[in-house]
Amino acid sequence: MNIPVPPSSNLHQFPPEQIAFHRTELSVILSLYGRFVAAGEWRDYGISCLRDVAVFSVFRRTAETPMYRIEKRPKMRDKQGMYSVVGMDGQILRRGHDLKTVLRVLERKLIRAVE
Repeated sequence: MNIPVPPSSNLHQFPPEQIAFHRTELSVILSLYGRFVAAGEWRDYGISCLRDVAVFSVFRRTAETPMYRIEKRPKMRDKQGMYSVVGMDGQILRRGHDLKTVLRVLERKLIRAVE
């Protein structure tokens, strides 16, 4: 069985089969995740790489629905930004072009008054 291979000059024209987070994006997300784990707020995460979106889901417990979803949608790059933070109820908490500024909405929840 022979599968036709496109010429190497046309490889950049084909869209990727799935969207994934880049290593630099994952390092930003995992550093935030580590701080929440150290604070005892988050306990588990899951990563989904689909055709049009990559999702980093955060769980309080393993068997629950995700508390937050950090999504990367490259098709939204020219519109409102390809990164978004979605709450448990499906409401978009923040959307933008820069991942670090989008994740600030979650960092505010980490800051608490010390008694």
